[in-house]
Amino acid sequence: MMIWRGSPRLLGLAVAAFMALALLPSISGCSAGQSTLSRVLHALTNDEKPLPPEAKKQLERFETVYRAYSTEPDKTERLEYFGFAYRRVRASYVKEISDATLIDAAVKGVRETKAKPGTLAPKKLVEAALESMVASLDSHSTYLNADEFRESFIQTKGEFGGLGIEITMEDGLVKVIAPIEGTPAEEAGLKAGDLITHVDGESIKGKTLLQAVKRMRGRAGTRISLTIRRAGFGDFPVTLTRAIIKIKAVRWSVEGDIGYVRVARFTEKVETGIEKAFADIHEKLGPRLAGVVLDLRNNPGGLLDQSLVLADSFLDKGEIVSIRGRNPDRDRSHQAVKGDLAKGAPMVVLINAGSASASEIVASALQYHGRATLMGVRSFGKGSVQTILPLPVEGGIRMTTALFYAPNGDTIQARGVTPDIFLSPAKETKQRRESDLPGAIPAVGKQSRKANNRPTVPEDACPPIGEKEDRQLGCALAFLHAGSAKNFLAMIGGRPRI
Repeated sequence: MMIWRGSPRLLGLAVAAFMALALLPSISGCSAGQSTLSRVLHALTNDEKPLPPEAKKQLERFETVYRAYSTEPDKTERLEYFGFAYRRVRASYVKEISDATLIDAAVKGVRETKAKPGTLAPKKLVEAALESMVASLDSHSTYLNADEFRESFIQTKGEFGGLGIEITMEDGLVKVIAPIEGTPAEEAGLKAGDLITHVDGESIKGKTLLQAVKRMRGRAGTRISLTIRRAGFGDFPVTLTRAIIKIKAVRWSVEGDIGYVRVARFTEKVETGIEKAFADIHEKLGPRLAGVVLDLRNNPGGLLDQSLVLADSFLDKGEIVSIRGRNPDRDRSHQAVKGDLAKGAPMVVLINAGSASASEIVASALQYHGRATLMGVRSFGKGSVQTILPLPVEGGIRMTTALFYAPNGDTIQARGVTPDIFLSPAKETKQRRESDLPGAIPAVGKQSRKANNRPTVPEDACPPIGEKEDRQLGCALAFLHAGSAKNFLAMIGGRPRI
């Protein structure tokens, strides 16, 4: 069996590149008077199935708007580009959306430019339509122009320029999912749940997520001013200095007889990082290894294949996650194979409201199979799969195409992963999660396991560890040394959750 070792996204690009090469003969045979975009669109759509009558009717409705607002109404290559993207959205989105709803959103995007009829360049017109149409699907789907398409692959490499924050959009503002360790954002004190309202005095309102990213990226060493809105504090300014962000995906240390492994983000470097971590931990502790703490707090996710690698590193068998979309024939289940890097040592996994997506896949799998005890608070609940679909010649669509299902059959989406032991902070703050995002896809079905009566432990009851006086880590170490949940709760003074 052939196994693709790279990112699933890159696999899609590889397939797209192969298709483009296969099309070259037919493209070269087209009229020399046509543009590259027209020739590619012609080649790609030759074998397309005809649209159903309602879809065709709605596409014609958009064509009327296009011709009314375009500066070149008789040039149709950008209209054909829109049609190609429209076909992809209606066929591939995670759930069926009515054709009228899609075109309504596209038309709204054109009208929200506030341009007068006959004044919009075709490219700008179609980009406005696609941005609006794709953004209307959910909070994680977006149209990518040529620059944004290239940008979308930078962070998976584990090195890029900027501030070091994982973000999303909420109510037209940029929301911090989590700051990345060792970056200007973390050093400036940005926190999960913060909202960014202004960049260098300019409001973010009305901008797309990638437009906001572009404003915040910049040359290393340059300064940037952000206005932060934080619950309970109001708005306040923060000045940061941009830096080259080098994400160290995996960090590790030895805490007495416990191995501590921190996975900050699921980049392409997780697999090699986790192997190095355990080689070093086993070399230092050998048979004295009494347990492992896997820290996934504020890990916003990343590459699916790397989350599968991490979960499989501690499991000998069983399902890690299943992925299900509109077409049951494309559903797939990922299974663990024999081999445990921790050699059966007891494990604690730390999660919080900033643990999202790939982090939740790992946490739910280790919890379900009884391989680890989860401690912290309920995770973010981002359980949807985004596929980047390249468009002809330039740009693409990042679109939700499936949902993650934990091994117990629950969707992670909008539900998150519930810890076995809750760790309550000294000061309670409201944590925004996936389900709070506008347009978030709701959870599917009933939850199979209830969180009622799972024990709660106050963080302050645990010893502070390290320079950051990390009491949650102190709880994890205490749990492993206690030998059982019963002993730990008796020692710490846990109580039922009410």
